[in-house]
Amino acid sequence: MFGRMREDIRAMRERDPAATGWLEVLLCYPGLHAIWAHRLAHRCWSHGASCRLLARLCSHLVRWLTGIEIHPAAEIGRRVTIDHGMGVVIGETAEIGDDVHMYHGVTLGGDTNEPVKRHPTVETGAQLGANATLLGDITIGADAAVGAGSVVTSDVEPGATVVGVPAERVD
Repeated sequence: MFGRMREDIRAMRERDPAATGWLEVLLCYPGLHAIWAHRLAHRCWSHGASCRLLARLCSHLVRWLTGIEIHPAAEIGRRVTIDHGMGVVIGETAEIGDDVHMYHGVTLGGDTNEPVKRHPTVETGAQLGANATLLGDITIGADAAVGAGSVVTSDVEPGATVVGVPAERVD
């Protein structure tokens, strides 16, 4: 557990030039606090129906404290960082790979009420700009970048950069 926390702090310090030290990141970065609390909530969620209410209560408390809402069923990889964080929403069937970096206001939202995979998959190394909205069962490829304010409703190829409403490839 502490090894993963050190890994997360190191990742945040590498990605945020404003981070002046490990203690500042540990105490003052709500994105990391939300990720850490999600790990606990996800563990409760994974134990089955008897712990799901506890998982939802944990995620609800974290949303109230940080402004970041992560459904306890969402799958989140290692060294995922959320910079600033306020307004981030990560839906129930979302999957986020390792080393993903996202900014405030990002939404990984669903596009159906059916009990199926309905939220995005974000692969390793992707970057999601401020207020980017990703909707539906789509895949953002490894090392892709989504520009700030973009609305993405279809797959993004690995390494591609997309911007706009609707998002279009620019590289």
